[in-house]
Amino acid sequence: MLVDSHCHLDFPDFAAGLEETVARAKNAGVGHMLTICTLVKKFPEVLAVARRFPEVTCSVGTHPHSAGQERVSVETLVELAAHPRVVAIGEAGLDYFYQKCSREDQQAVFRTHIAAARETGLPLVIHTRDADEDAAEILREEMAGGAFKAVLHCYTGGRALAEIAIGLGFYVSFSGILTFPKSGELRELAGALPLDRLLVETDAPFLAPHPLRGKRNEPAFVRHTAKVLAQVKGVSEAEVDKVTTANFFTLFAKAKAAESAAA
Repeated sequence: MLVDSHCHLDFPDFAAGLEETVARAKNAGVGHMLTICTLVKKFPEVLAVARRFPEVTCSVGTHPHSAGQERVSVETLVELAAHPRVVAIGEAGLDYFYQKCSREDQQAVFRTHIAAARETGLPLVIHTRDADEDAAEILREEMAGGAFKAVLHCYTGGRALAEIAIGLGFYVSFSGILTFPKSGELRELAGALPLDRLLVETDAPFLAPHPLRGKRNEPAFVRHTAKVLAQVKGVSEAEVDKVTTANFFTLFAKAKAAESAAA
């Protein structure tokens, strides 16, 4: 069994044929999918997907691209996260590559989500791009103010931030980018990080792995990323399947309860 720890099944790309998409994932051995919220005002659509499929759980949060238009409160996040199918907060964080809103707005919304993760005990799904130093500073400051759980999703940052995250007790998740021919440095980093702190994901519908570049990504394709991770770690694919799945349910502990309740 594998888990796709980050996908976006509510996106229009999956509007037609969502049942077939989930079925293909199950046939590929992907036993669980976490579909991620990027805008709280669209949370009902995200939750509807998670309620529709017992193999799917969801998060609630605001992507840094939307931090300027949606200043959701800690109380709102906590209230929405109480639903049994919600197993995470986010994705939230910092994106200085696209700069779709101010750094100040991104940082404020990021801290709000950290506070919600701390209060609920649910892990925070962190998006960070070209913002390693500020992300590290915020994470260290906030951890000093009270412990919380988190994962750096679709990781493409530097070694320093990854090691800081591991040191704080967080997890690091790799997407199909790990399989790209030009991702040698990323594969080297994945090889150096402890396997018991790693997850795999698709970030579907984006970032289809090699050799499927150009296609719409979907949860079934997470197996390609797991295969490359096994190669760089020097272990079997079965070992990566086993460990990353265990890692997922350790971090997203509420997902196991959600699965059991839906059975």
